[in-house]
Amino acid sequence: MAAAIETEELTKDFLVGFWRKRPYRALDGLSIQVQAGEVFGFLGPNGAGKSTALKLLMQLLYPTRGMATILGRPLGDPSMKRRIGFLPENPYFYDYLTAEELLAYFARLFGHTGADVAARVARALDEVGLAGERRMRLRQFSKGMVQRVGLAQALLNDPEVVFLDEPMSGLDPLGRKRVRDIIVGLRKRGCTVFFSSHILSDAEALCDRVAVLVQGRLVGIGRISEILNVDLKGWELVVASLPPTATPALAGRTRRITQLSDGHTLLELPSDVAPEALMQELAGQGARTISLNPIRETLEDYFVESVAAAALRKTGGI
Repeated sequence: MAAAIETEELTKDFLVGFWRKRPYRALDGLSIQVQAGEVFGFLGPNGAGKSTALKLLMQLLYPTRGMATILGRPLGDPSMKRRIGFLPENPYFYDYLTAEELLAYFARLFGHTGADVAARVARALDEVGLAGERRMRLRQFSKGMVQRVGLAQALLNDPEVVFLDEPMSGLDPLGRKRVRDIIVGLRKRGCTVFFSSHILSDAEALCDRVAVLVQGRLVGIGRISEILNVDLKGWELVVASLPPTATPALAGRTRRITQLSDGHTLLELPSDVAPEALMQELAGQGARTISLNPIRETLEDYFVESVAAAALRKTGGI
């Protein structure tokens, strides 16, 4: 079976400087294969080349050398583009349109008409939790809401492959949980998901495999447990209907308690607190668990070590 996404020595150089321009290599010989139905994480610090790679795959940029295919077709193939979805890192839309109008516009670009447009728009807005705001103008939306509109447009055409550039950016814990649930749902229906992130917990909760990019170079690929060793720092527990009487007893067992919208409460637990026992205890008091996620450091420490090692190799220190 052909890979859903494949790159071979994909490289991108930019000319930088004013008077004497010099080449800067943003992506250096990226070779990866992503199998159909896989949730694949593309990890790296800011400036690692993640967005450059995604823009090359979307043909928003063109490579200096190398090649890539999606669904076994070259990047310029129109029939392939109808089968994919894309969420950029910082989506920007016509902000005088409502969410409903914007998505209807995109649906028509895909060739949908009539009642099918309305049905797809309603389904997409409901999936990202914006059905109640469908007639609000986008200029009234928060950054997280715009992010969710961007995710809705990426899903309008029932894509076989979805590319998401930092999809959790600007989202609160409930928004992040919704995006995670959407990605899990995409996997269940056989969709391939390729998303970039610098947050380890997001990748750990979702990905079958990850690739780690540092200074434009691939430094590791596989399961997170195979390529990284990052210690657990705690837990992020979101509960609903937490009674006020339970709060005093939590003071010594939580780092922070944050009230969220819709009666939800975010509890940040240290690593030595057993979340299962606490969830059972809170359930006995009438609270309901919404989500539980591990808190780990971002990949920054790993990236800093990799960057330092790369710089040392360049100077001949090792």
